[in-house]
Amino acid sequence: MRNNDRAGREKRGFAPRQGGKNPPRPARRTYDIPPAERADGPFETLPARPHDRARAEALPVRPADRAQTRTLPVQPHGERPPRMERAPRAHHEERDAQPPENLLVGRNPIREALKSGAPLEKLLVAEGDLSGAARDIVRMARDAGVVVQFVERYRLDQIYPAHQGLLAFRSARAYATIEDILAHAKEKGEEPLIVVLDQVTDPHNLGAIIRSSECAGAHGVVIPERRAAGLTPACEKAAAGALAHLPVARVKNLNRALEELKRAGLWIVAAALEGENALTADLSGPLALVIGSEGEGISRLTLSLCDRRVTLPMLGNISSLNASVAAGVLLYQVVRARGGGA
Repeated sequence: MRNNDRAGREKRGFAPRQGGKNPPRPARRTYDIPPAERADGPFETLPARPHDRARAEALPVRPADRAQTRTLPVQPHGERPPRMERAPRAHHEERDAQPPENLLVGRNPIREALKSGAPLEKLLVAEGDLSGAARDIVRMARDAGVVVQFVERYRLDQIYPAHQGLLAFRSARAYATIEDILAHAKEKGEEPLIVVLDQVTDPHNLGAIIRSSECAGAHGVVIPERRAAGLTPACEKAAAGALAHLPVARVKNLNRALEELKRAGLWIVAAALEGENALTADLSGPLALVIGSEGEGISRLTLSLCDRRVTLPMLGNISSLNASVAAGVLLYQVVRARGGGA
């Protein structure tokens, strides 16, 4: 039986044991890596691993080349390079951000400002279901004549994150009425001169026009509620103290305000691109001077309500002036027509 098993194992390729021991294992097969030849040096055998091969190719072969290699400076022990200052994270900035100077945040401050009669530019309300307290604040703002705008919540987040769904902007000064402006001219015994602004949205332009109007002896400025700049801190700064002496009226409908001024005996004069030469036109008498924005000018309906149109000659390559500059030039044309302030 054992002889048969041994014969079968030899047939299957198994070598018989010699002296009861296994035969020696064959040696492992090795592969010789061909030497790499360099143009400027002798042959060098490269290592087998890819990253070692790349490192060996980067090293110079000749001793003279190795001596010319640059060594990196060694940092002394215990010394570290200075650490760069990191910028604060964005959520820290949002958390520690301070509201603008004229911004009212929270329901209680806004409610108390409305109760005290403080002048407010506008009230921004987040769209959605309003609670009972928020509805009361909106009602109080409308009763006080404050502009109420419903906007998406992310708009409020961009202004101030902790808004509670309501944000209000204070006015730098309290607004007057057209009756107050006409009464102011009557008290001074002068023919009324009123500046009416249409779609002037830049507070710096508004402040500069208010300053020029006060210097030229105007009795007041009229601005619309919407699509126009208000009496913000930027406007107050550009006015350079003129808001303390010149009343500014804010009206819901500018065209109705022009009709009211017409009934009071004022001529409505518009500053337009086409019209009489303002340098030679007769600008005496009670006037309401209408100034439009730089981009859109005076709206079509408002322009149709004006009695006259005047223009300043443009002698250069640019076809228009800044709104505040044009207002200043026209105001002093009115001063010249009224006798030069004598």
